[in-house]
Amino acid sequence: MVDKVKKFLNDSPAARWSALILIALMMFFGYMFVDVMSPLQSLVESQRGWTPDVFGTYASAEYILNVCGFLILAGIILDKTGVRFTGVLSASMMLVGACIKFVGISDWFQTTSFCAWLDSWWVSMPGSAKMASLGFMVFGCGCEMAGTTVSKAIAKWFKGKEMALAMGIEMAIARVGVFAIFSISPMIAAKLGGIQAPVAFCTVLLLIGLINFIIFTFMDRRLDGELVAAGKMSEEKSPEDEFHVKDLGKIFGSLNFWVVALLCVLYYSAIFPFQRYGANMLQCNLQGISAASAANIFRWFPIGAAAITPFLGSYLDHKGKGATMLIWGAVLLVACHLIFAFVLPASHSELLAYATIVVLGISFSLVSAALWPSVPKIIDEKILGSAYCLIFWVQNIGLSFVPLLIGKVLAASNASNPAVLAAKEAGAEFIPYNYTVPLVIFAGFGVLAFLIALYLKVLDRRRGLGLELPNIEA
Repeated sequence: MVDKVKKFLNDSPAARWSALILIALMMFFGYMFVDVMSPLQSLVESQRGWTPDVFGTYASAEYILNVCGFLILAGIILDKTGVRFTGVLSASMMLVGACIKFVGISDWFQTTSFCAWLDSWWVSMPGSAKMASLGFMVFGCGCEMAGTTVSKAIAKWFKGKEMALAMGIEMAIARVGVFAIFSISPMIAAKLGGIQAPVAFCTVLLLIGLINFIIFTFMDRRLDGELVAAGKMSEEKSPEDEFHVKDLGKIFGSLNFWVVALLCVLYYSAIFPFQRYGANMLQCNLQGISAASAANIFRWFPIGAAAITPFLGSYLDHKGKGATMLIWGAVLLVACHLIFAFVLPASHSELLAYATIVVLGISFSLVSAALWPSVPKIIDEKILGSAYCLIFWVQNIGLSFVPLLIGKVLAASNASNPAVLAAKEAGAEFIPYNYTVPLVIFAGFGVLAFLIALYLKVLDRRRGLGLELPNIEA
């Protein structure tokens, strides 16, 4: 009988789960910053003059540089330099972008001549929105790069182990960040009388996230040293294992990649842009409840996702059925948006709003838990970082345009709404928008995602991709 003599750092459950917590907390703080202003849409409109289309343009700014090619570059950087360098770089970019955004929305910036120049320059947006959008662009580059880096790091530390569970827990921790900020942001803004305090709070948290990832780099360096010493990894990559830019052609030429990428962009286009408007939608559809009350309802969306994602990840590790999870996730997504569009405005039921938000969180869990652990099954490990980044790139193309589209559609569909016109004329802080058309658009994205998920399951059967198989190796 041969005993396993050499154990690596990631063979220790305490070590690999500690590593997961360190990198997950970085994403936790990042997701808090992403939505720090989402529950404050009405306050931003009254204090800074951001109309719905301006708010939509600001929300789209997070993805613009990624769409212009940064995520492709991020994938190359990740596969060339590894998770340690790329993680520190991405966390630093998030922090820098957050600082720029804080400057843009701060009270003192509104009185500067630079802000006045921004008011008059280029498109008709307030100077505060332009500066905040610039910061959000830089932050968005770092956040998306961090997301792909974390995915590759988990794939490395949990290979042959509880990969889906680990990815599920990481995503659950990150989603709790959304729950936390939908609770905390309105409270901080109410106590301190403005939107800048919540942004400052989250900026400090991003600094803590950067420190956490730096600690993780020491653990990852030790793991690499053990792998090299055991001959499991070479200090110098062979020409066959080295990443080359031409390898991107293998990804772009893969049908499997494009199906997963299209499913990703369609599904998440009905989730992340919706988060920007979700609290305000509830405030409007429930007949003008307070912004804080609407945020308290909406915050249960990420909690529903966080609560069930680890269980789904564990099920996927042991039983499989990843492609089936994607189908059911899309079905629930469509049902929820249609309820928001037609049933909630007629019933004004807060109980229904809570229930639908939680079900939407379950839908989000089904897709998130199944999608990301499936990518290593269809993509070679040496180009895995680029594959994740390219999926995020395709996703960002949709996410950069959808918030802008929703903002313009919301403004156009309410252009002659008597209630909206009366509220604006009276200078009211709350504007009762009708969200029916934007919600139908979100449901349409869900229908397309459902069709792509069905095709992916057919493709899995034909090609034996293993998407329905468990992740843990026997």
